[in-house]
Amino acid sequence: MKQIVVENMQYELIKNFNNAFDLEEFKEKFTDYFYDFDYIVGDYSYEKLRLKGFYEVNNKKVNEINNAKDMNNYISNYCNYNAKHFILKKQKKQ
Repeated sequence: MKQIVVENMQYELIKNFNNAFDLEEFKEKFTDYFYDFDYIVGDYSYEKLRLKGFYEVNNKKVNEINNAKDMNNYISNYCNYNAKHFILKKQKKQ
């Protein structure tokens, strides 16, 4: 899988449906708000990139709306049908 580094944060691109990931566009949307999340889902709605963060099930910050086990439900229910989307997984610091 492809390794992505943004603002000293390292991610692995684990899903890239319809070649959705664009590094420059991601950098424009990415803020420190996403630093804590274990996963970032990006999808396109009306030609605009939207980002949503998710936590691993065992993360103390996880709750009902940001549980990583529900990422596929989020994509199915809150993204346009067959929309371009991607999933980034934060890599642990060595």
